[in-house]
Amino acid sequence: MPILNSIASWWMKKRMHQIELFMKYPYDVQNEWLKKLVESAEHTEWGKAHHFDEIGNYQQFKKMIPLQDYDSLKPYIDRMREGEQNVLWHSEIKWFAKSSGTTNDKSKFIPVSAESLDNCHYNGGRDMIAIHCNLNPETQLFTGKNLALAGSLVTDHHNGYESQNGDLSAIVINNLPIWAEFFRAPDMSIALMDKWDEKLQKIAEATVNENMVSLAGVPSWMLLIMQKVLEASGKKSIGEVWPNLEVYFHGGVNFTPYREQFKKIFDKSDMTYLELYNATEGFFGIQDQRDSGELLLMLDYGIFYEFIPVTEIEKENPNVISLEDVKADVNYAMVITTNAGLWRYKLGDTIKFTSLHPFRFKITGRTKHFMNAFGEEVIVDNADKALAIACEKTGAQLREYTAAPVYMKDNESGMHEWLIEFEVQPGDITYFTEMLDNALKSINSDYEAKRYQNLALKLPSVKVVPTGTFYKWLESKNKLGGQHKVPRLSNDRKYLEEILLLIK
Repeated sequence: MPILNSIASWWMKKRMHQIELFMKYPYDVQNEWLKKLVESAEHTEWGKAHHFDEIGNYQQFKKMIPLQDYDSLKPYIDRMREGEQNVLWHSEIKWFAKSSGTTNDKSKFIPVSAESLDNCHYNGGRDMIAIHCNLNPETQLFTGKNLALAGSLVTDHHNGYESQNGDLSAIVINNLPIWAEFFRAPDMSIALMDKWDEKLQKIAEATVNENMVSLAGVPSWMLLIMQKVLEASGKKSIGEVWPNLEVYFHGGVNFTPYREQFKKIFDKSDMTYLELYNATEGFFGIQDQRDSGELLLMLDYGIFYEFIPVTEIEKENPNVISLEDVKADVNYAMVITTNAGLWRYKLGDTIKFTSLHPFRFKITGRTKHFMNAFGEEVIVDNADKALAIACEKTGAQLREYTAAPVYMKDNESGMHEWLIEFEVQPGDITYFTEMLDNALKSINSDYEAKRYQNLALKLPSVKVVPTGTFYKWLESKNKLGGQHKVPRLSNDRKYLEEILLLIK
């Protein structure tokens, strides 16, 4: 094992030379990828319709292809799910990563090609290890195993065509080479289970006696696993269970509210924390410096990046720019073109560059108000629809509302806290809360998953506030007037706590 660790560490460090090249020549790398993507899809239905054979540079690319979102690409994706090929991308698409939905759908199904799996998602996994090895020359990462949380897969049958959909993590793990199983735990039969209460327990039982050296996953779920491991082991800290644990790769939600909880439960002074930006649509960034809070934009994964200043996001024809024209400390909405057939796709995430040489950034949020403290990705449209259903069921009439997360504490699950000002109050607030919860489950598949067995999210808390509360809050902020609105959803508790103070 020591020899294997030395060889693997050396191999991973070689990758750092390639990373340094795209850091040094970012525009060349991005322009080369744009050329490859266009040439690869030139003979697809999409490529022919948008005259890819006439595209020779970025300006022509912008001119030929309008900005897209999921709703505009959905008809093409639906056809691909039914077995049609050569639609958006030239190679066969048989995997679809399931993500939280849009205004019109409970779930999105993002196409995953063999190229995006190999060149993007697997390269991201390789590079997070390479960067860790570079930051920690004495690493023993290849002497033990990694615990990576995964979802589950479902096989779809459309007119005799078979495809698979599910969490991206499940697609990635299900297609790993056989040798990779040597470095991960638990085995596939447990990792891809769909019943999360059983799955968490089995993961704990299967890993408690392994030599775990790294962890990867969303913080809210990882905390639940760690609590199960402590219960199974009878130990007081994860450091006692896995003394060789050296790094936790985290992403998906803001880590700040979880940091102290992890430090406490790990109880390891030498623990490394590395943030990742790996979304369903692609792997975009990796923290490449210690304790920086910044992510390095990964430029050679088969993704071409564009950016829209957030101030222009609602415009009919916003100013869209490539990497060459971005500025530091400006909030941008990301637009991506990928090697799975997402063309000029508005991702919905916003970032701000902290450095341009090389390109490092921080995730600043979403283009719309949202809650995603636990990976639930509840957007305002979800909330509006769910509240309308709850009001209809209970005879209530809504005036104003806001909601924010209550983060996990000790062994308690997190939840959403809602402050609601009613025109007509429901007769039974408990029944209203249940109807709101059920409606959100029916509308948003990610919320439904996090609510399963109260593991990550328990029943929301709904508090009725006095008439005029939100008016007073807006007044206190000097924000009275038609252009100012109550923030419906927030991923932190700032607004909600301010409103609570007004009614105490």
